Amino acid sequence: MKLAVKIDQVATLRQAREAREPDPVYAAVLAELSGADSIVVHLRQDRRHIQERDLKLLRTIVKTSLIMEMVPTMDMAKIALRTKPDKCILVPESADEVTSRGGLDVQMFSEKIEEVAGNLKAAGIAVSVLVDADMEQVKAVHRLGIREVQINTSPYAENWNNSYAVIELEKIRKAAAYARKLNMRIHAGRGLDFQNVSAVVSLGEIDGLNVGHALIANSVFMGLSESIKRMKLLISRKY
Repeated sequence: MKLAVKIDQVATLRQAREAREPDPVYAAVLAELSGADSIVVHLRQDRRHIQERDLKLLRTIVKTSLIMEMVPTMDMAKIALRTKPDKCILVPESADEVTSRGGLDVQMFSEKIEEVAGNLKAAGIAVSVLVDADMEQVKAVHRLGIREVQINTSPYAENWNNSYAVIELEKIRKAAAYARKLNMRIHAGRGLDFQNVSAVVSLGEIDGLNVGHALIANSVFMGLSESIKRMKLLISRKY
């Protein structure tokens, strides 16, 4: 199973002081040296953490795969087309959110998603969509000709230590199994950490995980390299 390391929280700390450090570009280098299979950044419309400067520099130094999360608008698509990340994940955004927790409603915004995805794919950029663990949403992504989906694990992560965890895990399993039936690639992310990730790994349907906050938070105590290495061990089931 692949591990995509999301480094937004490094930029959040930098922007809190409007300083030069910590630099997410340096974090990306260290993450790759520590075993990250790809680097993820979310370039938000409000630029609250990752900046266009970061994206441009990351494109020059990332040796694995650079993934850009973005809201599906043509303004953001134009930035992606200039920068050429390896993949874009289309995600929702809300001005008052701390972080995006839900998936895109693909059925409601299908025309906009199709337009943005079409432009990205024409430029050779792979496209994925963050959706909730719902088979109808997976079907809607497939109908648009997009062959990769990222399943939102936030509802499970928020309930991993109570009785709702089983229900949320089953939703993830069903959505992933359905995507597999459609010959789609399946990734998952949002809220995963060292305590709750193993149950998602055990589902066996998922190709890769997108993990960010937990890795950066634990790096305060153990260092980023050790944090990533421990997560790699967990998702490879070598624990």
